[in-house]
Amino acid sequence: MKIVFHSSAPLPVKTYGGIERIVFWHMRELARLGHKVVLIGHPDSEVAEYGIELIPYAKANLDWEKLIPTDTDVAHLPYNHQVRSGLPTISTVHGNGQIGEVLNKNSVFVSKRHAEIHGGEVYIHNALDFSEYPFDDKKKLSWDRFVFLAKASWRVKNLKHCIKACRSGKKDLDIIGGKSLIPWPRIHSHGILGGEKKLEILKKADALLFPVRWEEPFGIAIIEAMSLGLPVIGSSYGSLKELISDEAGVTCKNYKEFASLISNGPTRDFDPFVIRTYAESQFSIADHTKKYLDLYERVIKAEDLHGSNLGFKGQVRAETLLPF
Repeated sequence: MKIVFHSSAPLPVKTYGGIERIVFWHMRELARLGHKVVLIGHPDSEVAEYGIELIPYAKANLDWEKLIPTDTDVAHLPYNHQVRSGLPTISTVHGNGQIGEVLNKNSVFVSKRHAEIHGGEVYIHNALDFSEYPFDDKKKLSWDRFVFLAKASWRVKNLKHCIKACRSGKKDLDIIGGKSLIPWPRIHSHGILGGEKKLEILKKADALLFPVRWEEPFGIAIIEAMSLGLPVIGSSYGSLKELISDEAGVTCKNYKEFASLISNGPTRDFDPFVIRTYAESQFSIADHTKKYLDLYERVIKAEDLHGSNLGFKGQVRAETLLPF
């Protein structure tokens, strides 16, 4: 099978980049399985050594679709688009749609809940290459240091309540993805990090805090934390109840529950090895790729993944804060 991808970021990602990492790992796995993989992308991409053909796309005003090889079987895009030529196209939807936005019939969502709120059924969870997340099998959890990993300036990610709970419970909080404007000696702001620097901070934490206040499509930080044996303490919105099993964390109904858990600790002990094992069983890039291959076969046979056009079903913007 010949599959074409389009990405504006250089691949593989050197530092920060969640979606881009998943796209690259998926492409690499396809190539490992013997498929012909083509990236129409940034000229600085270095993918040849992984068996991926690069067609450089250097000019922003260039029509990238004109570069698609004529013998391509399917295009896989990380955004909402249908290739004009009629080439079978799958679009992975990573975010929440806007009110009135129409998504194409061959959209794939990143969680069951994500699909539901857009009127769809087809979803494939995001995944990791676990070789890039080395696990310390001697790790112990002391419940003293927590980490926030998200775009801190985005209110729906709810850094505010993480800071409030950690101050109340006299706990340390590392912030990756922005900076706190509240001066307090136990708040440690690191800005936007990726790669080894991000992993170093995660490895020192006892849990990831993820009390989002919106319909979270997935939350790549959740499975990154689990890959290192960290439990996740989050809200119950969006995909979180779907991703966070009892052995891997807790979903809280409100701030009172969340703050109490931070201050007093969980009612059960979390085992980092069990959490890592759970993550590997549910979110491996190999399984992710096998599921996409099944969908490629379906769209190549001219089967629509969904029976009608899709779109966000909410009456207010997805970014509107939900109660917590």
